[in-house]
Amino acid sequence: MELRHLRYFVAVAEELHFTRAAARLGIGQPPLSQQIQQLEQELGLDLFRRLPRGVALTDAGRSFFDDARAILASVARASGQAQRVARGEQGRLRVGMINSAPFHPFVPRVIREFGQRYPEVALAIDENSTPALAAAVLGNSADLAFVRPLLGDSAGLVTEHLFDEDILVALPQGHPLARFRTLSLWGLASENFVLFPRLVGSGLYDEIIAACQRSGFSPRVTQEASQVTSIVNLVAAGLGVSLVPASMQQVNSEGVTYRAIAGDAPRARMSLVYREGDDSPTVANMVALARERVGRGKTKKGKS
Repeated sequence: MELRHLRYFVAVAEELHFTRAAARLGIGQPPLSQQIQQLEQELGLDLFRRLPRGVALTDAGRSFFDDARAILASVARASGQAQRVARGEQGRLRVGMINSAPFHPFVPRVIREFGQRYPEVALAIDENSTPALAAAVLGNSADLAFVRPLLGDSAGLVTEHLFDEDILVALPQGHPLARFRTLSLWGLASENFVLFPRLVGSGLYDEIIAACQRSGFSPRVTQEASQVTSIVNLVAAGLGVSLVPASMQQVNSEGVTYRAIAGDAPRARMSLVYREGDDSPTVANMVALARERVGRGKTKKGKS
């Protein structure tokens, strides 16, 4: 017994007429009659009573009809679900992001739009440092992640650059340098710095240190915090100055003043990483959406 036998049987049972059923199925009446006869022979019973005009279901036929329709409906559901999963329209996606990512409009917008396009995909969000997120993606406990530049070898990962973000000087409110609209990095040479540890901040740490050294000094780091939000709070407490991504202005922390950097300034890069060779359709859909969103951003800048 094959699925086509069930489809043929259901068509005849619904039409109660071989000619109409054959026309509906797009096959000839003789082959249809032959298929129904084969089904009855396999079952060892009559499914229809042949009438002068059409057919009628036997008691066994009515029982088989209900089950046959249920089986076909179940097959259709299974087929549809498999196709949705294959298109990345159903399933799950484990997304990692650094803790500063939600403050830039790009990342929340991509996550929100993905949820709108693929409402049947369950999203799991995890915030962590760039090295921890890279390890999670490699270890298959995350599918992809929004991160800063990686330090060292990133074998096994695909890294896609999304955008570069301005770096601002974060000053305690009332700091003498706050009277200037822009600041050179050299003007911070005598300040105490609040930064994240190099292993946590990954490549962005090196970018900041290198920019300061190009300006003629090495920053004196007196406080460290692994979360950028904690860095902002330490600056507000007057424990030092810092260099932070411009999106951190979204943090409603009283006691902090932000100033642009004049001249040579570091940039904060945001990238998307995922496993090399990953053929997950949900990952492919998120990557495609991020690329699309980057393209929209470039188009808007070009028009302006």
